[in-house]
Amino acid sequence: MANQQGTFLTAIDVGSAKTCALMAEVTDGGLRYRGHGVAESCGSRKGVIVDLDKAVTAIQKAVEVAEDIAGAAVEHAIVGIGGAHVRGVNAHGGISLGTRPREIGRDEIKQAVERARAIPLPADREVLHLLPQEFILDDQPGVHDPLGMMAARLQVRVHLVTAAASATQNVITAVNRAGVHVDDTVFEPLAAADSTLRTDERELGVCLADVGAGSTELIVFLQGSVAYTGVIPLGGDHFTSDLSLGMCTPIAEAEKIKKVYGNAIVTLIPEGNEVEVPSVGDRPSRLLPQRLVAEILEPRARELFELIRENLRQGGMFDACLAGIVLCGGGSRLPGIFDVAESVLRRPVRLSWPLPLAKMPATLAEPEFATVLGMAAYGQRARVARGFQGERWGARLKALLVG
Repeated sequence: MANQQGTFLTAIDVGSAKTCALMAEVTDGGLRYRGHGVAESCGSRKGVIVDLDKAVTAIQKAVEVAEDIAGAAVEHAIVGIGGAHVRGVNAHGGISLGTRPREIGRDEIKQAVERARAIPLPADREVLHLLPQEFILDDQPGVHDPLGMMAARLQVRVHLVTAAASATQNVITAVNRAGVHVDDTVFEPLAAADSTLRTDERELGVCLADVGAGSTELIVFLQGSVAYTGVIPLGGDHFTSDLSLGMCTPIAEAEKIKKVYGNAIVTLIPEGNEVEVPSVGDRPSRLLPQRLVAEILEPRARELFELIRENLRQGGMFDACLAGIVLCGGGSRLPGIFDVAESVLRRPVRLSWPLPLAKMPATLAEPEFATVLGMAAYGQRARVARGFQGERWGARLKALLVG
């Protein structure tokens, strides 16, 4: 196999339900699809690795399939981080430039950002992302690139995405043990936003909700910048678990029933429809009303969006989401979930369809692959930003933060 370093970019999404590895080739015209692999995740739960060996095996399987398709070896990758351990916080800081206005240089910008970053964090937490929102020159807010401007005081507002250091390191360790070096880590919905959100939505105010298997991760953009991040410890696996308990059927069978017969609105299912439900143990299968499936799923769907609403309200972001809510992730594919979302949130809701890579198979252009596709785009922009050594600070920030 050919060496991938330099011309290939690989993204690895270690989720609770599936592990996906995506290989893309870096070309002058952008990224071009070269291969991908998907494996069942057996060692992860709610975005956290609980069995290292099983997680390593899943990563190896996904990577091997991607390598076979691409005809190249995966040596380096960008890896997604998610789960209930992730926390977001807004902070601000600044520096005085003297009694009289003077020109702002790169060093002054870095000092202001470091002052904003210097907030007390528990010993077990680390900063995953530092995302500048705006600079304030004296009393003038809303500045995106202060380099070369004049001021006596420079302040900056930032959003910090923090994660449990142990949870992050366990993901990195699993990928390393699978034979892949981790070049970078990224908060999964920040990556998903790269492949799903539109510029006008980011400016007006929008929340992206990534409904994964173990949790639902939120990111809010306002005036083009990240204003809020949060995690709801509820995802698609909880829907499946409810079905398993409510219909007395194994988890694997409940997952199949959810995908084939599931609906979040009871009244959308005809009354006479029936579903064959396997029993546990050696008991025979039963025929149950299909409406029973929706009667179990609808309350859980309402709970999910009620939790999203309250989470955004507590963060002061609910009224700011004028462009509504964008859903991605495998859990967003449940029929009827939009009706529930709009009913609870009273906001416009749409399903995200990720921007495709060149030569990409149509099977990847689905909401459940928004994160890994966004990770590839994020990784490419990070490469470009690192190459801007002689460019303006604002240009480098824009390369990383503006989609």
